[in-house]
This record gives sequence, C-alpha cells and structure tokens, in this order.
Amino acid sequence: MPVPKDGLLSNWQIAFSPFSQNRLYSSMLSQEDLQFYISLLKDVSVADIYRVLKTAKTRKLKAGEVYIPEGSTSTKMGHIKKGLVRGYQLKPNGDEITIIIRWENQFVGSYDSIMWQRPSRFIFQAVEDTTLTEIDYNVLEEMADRNLSIGMRRSKIQVQMLEHSLDRIESFVLLSPMERYLKLIQDKPDLVNRVPDKYLATYLGITPVSLSRIRKRIASGQLH
Repeated sequence: MPVPKDGLLSNWQIAFSPFSQNRLYSSMLSQEDLQFYISLLKDVSVADIYRVLKTAKTRKLKAGEVYIPEGSTSTKMGHIKKGLVRGYQLKPNGDEITIIIRWENQFVGSYDSIMWQRPSRFIFQAVEDTTLTEIDYNVLEEMADRNLSIGMRRSKIQVQMLEHSLDRIESFVLLSPMERYLKLIQDKPDLVNRVPDKYLATYLGITPVSLSRIRKRIASGQLH
C-alpha cells in the first residue's frame, strides 16, 4: 500500500484509513492498539505514523519473564495494557531491590537507555502475566526535531519519567515508611494484592517484617 507523502489527517480520518485493514499492522497490533497510537500521534503526518507503526508490536510476557535485561541498551518502550512490570537491581549478595513498579496505562522502559543512552542498570521483569504495546523510542527521537507535535510528545514522556524519579526521591526524604505505604495504596489500591511482599517491601525501602508491622498498625487503627 503506498505511503501518503504529505498532509495531515484528523483522528477520525485516520481511524478509518487503510491502517486498520493493512495485514502487516493488523497482525502486529490490535484495533485497540492502533487507536491508541493514532490518538498518541494525532496531528502527525501519515508518513510519520507509518514509521512508528512499522516498529510497533504487541508483546505478551509471562509472570517472571524478563522484559529488559541488565546491561541492555534497548530503547524499546512499552505501554502496559494489562499486568505489572517491575524494575529491580540485583545486588552482589543476591538480594533484589525493586526500584520501579509500573502498571496498566503506564509506559515502561529503561530510563538509562532512553534518557541517557547508556546500558540499563536494572532488570525489568513481568510480575504477572502482562500485555503491552511496544515501540522503539529512537524512532520518535529521530522525528522529534523536525516535527513539533512528536517533539512535544517526546518531551511529555521524558517529563513523566523525571517526575516519577523525583516523586520516588521525595517520598524517601519526606515520608515515613508508613506514609509511603499509605500513598502507594492510595495511588493504586489493588497493587498490594498483586505484588509479592518481598518486592513491595524493597520498593518501599523496608524489610518484609517491617511491612507486616505497618499493615498490623493500620488494621488496628494506628496510623501514626
């Protein structure tokens, strides 16, 4: 199918264009995935949308499967449709320290590779069976300098990554372990039932024993 060379299409026009009927893209992405990328790249030229969709695909990870290994320079970025992914560091003594937990409707990728072009310090692993749609961030990066709309979306993604990092730093400086736990269940109430305690404890910067104590205090009404 020929690629349109110029012109912009509205979301409605694109949604009913041959994208969704193209066998190459439909075999890689569902109709829902296509709609997501179309909405993400609204006001972007059709040719540039093709470039993005050529790298896009649906990934299904089994619980425990590694998505991005330590040392990888991959710039792939996944949008989680269903499931959980954690980023953790393996210490020399074998301990796993969970740094990042991402869930539905969030992006996941190696901050090191995407932001600073260096090997990933963390291992990204599915906590439960996970489905995500994946694109190559480098494709967006290449188009950003000549396309204001893509440049704005790239900046938004980068800002969200930085915000997440700053939120994590601030929570450890300003909040007590109990306050961090309460904030977590406020942000994502079902998370504590989906993430094993050993991962959740290191994410909060505490031991599993301390996590158990915090839960008992909350259950007894001792919130301070």
